[in-house]
Amino acid sequence: MTLSSTAEANVPALSPLDLAGLDDLLTDDELAVRTAVRRLCTHRIAPHVTDWFDTGTAPDVRELARELGTLGVLGMHLDGYGCPGMSATEYGLACLELEACDSGVRSLVSVQGSLAMYAIWRFGSEAQKEQWLPEMAAGTAIGCFGLTEPDHGSDPGSLRTRARRDGTDWVIDGRKMWITNGSIADVAIVWAQTDDGLRGFVVDTTTPGFSAPEITKKMSLRASVTSELVLDGVRVPDAAALPEVTGLGGPLSCLNEARFGIVWGAMGAARAAWEAALSYAAEREQFGRPIAGFQLTQAKLAGMAAELVKGQLLALHLGRRKDAGTLRHEQVSLGKLANVRAALDICRTARTVLGANGISLEYPVIRHMTNLESVLTYEGTEEMHALVVGQALTGHAAFR
Repeated sequence: MTLSSTAEANVPALSPLDLAGLDDLLTDDELAVRTAVRRLCTHRIAPHVTDWFDTGTAPDVRELARELGTLGVLGMHLDGYGCPGMSATEYGLACLELEACDSGVRSLVSVQGSLAMYAIWRFGSEAQKEQWLPEMAAGTAIGCFGLTEPDHGSDPGSLRTRARRDGTDWVIDGRKMWITNGSIADVAIVWAQTDDGLRGFVVDTTTPGFSAPEITKKMSLRASVTSELVLDGVRVPDAAALPEVTGLGGPLSCLNEARFGIVWGAMGAARAAWEAALSYAAEREQFGRPIAGFQLTQAKLAGMAAELVKGQLLALHLGRRKDAGTLRHEQVSLGKLANVRAALDICRTARTVLGANGISLEYPVIRHMTNLESVLTYEGTEEMHALVVGQALTGHAAFR
């Protein structure tokens, strides 16, 4: 046997679903997390998610949240107070698997752990942490994050929700819009202007004056609860204020946590669409043979695979940096900008491989495509992240 043939004998077989061999870069613990989340998605969510999307109804979120809590994915990258304390990369892999099932399911986990729980964990008092975090980690309490308003999305510094002092209490008035989990939440993290600057408040949703009408007639994230928050003279004690933060840096740091999950999650939606196109091309026959045998189809499949591998590598690199404590918010913006764009392009190309069947909910492609239109916008629009990256490149802020 020649030296070259010996070397070839030691090369593992090529897997079309892991073309670049990225699994070799993952630890045994990371692979175990991915397997566990994928198993739950396959058996618990995937058989129903198309119907949820088709009818515009979310699952029994409380039951699903308890199952996710039992699995350990709610606030999984936080530690203490019943939180699992896993790595950022393990959290990212969980987001990828969840969004490969549906963006709405990943949004449930992201808002719970990276927005609501993170705000309490990072900026809350000891009493707030002990009251809410164990139940939220277990999925027995659900949280939402109230920042975006009807007239203020990309410019949260101009929000109009106001909290004023009244004796030893705070009284909050305002409205929030496009709030995931809002109608089913037990606790809302509400950001409001005060005489001292922007403050966050931990609001029990049973407080008089708080309501959360659900937003309907959506054509995206249809398997997710999206709501408006109405705060009409909501009175909370001083102890409800987050004591460790004042100013816009508080909510933006929470959003950065959620954006990190999107960097991974978008690649899950892309992977699902690409796998659907690969499978369909092998089965669909035209002109007497499978369309997978035609050059143009292979070019599409290869191009999608290349973009998917690049996005997965970027997500993994940012995960390693976050675990090392060296990740910057500009790098998260780069990841969200690049990976959501790539995921949308992959879904759109996959749709063309499926032809007319690409718009049918019998296949996951159109569902992922329409969901990603929301992912492109929330947690910072494509334009905002482009300007963050632009400022990092040039040193000039161009937001105004």
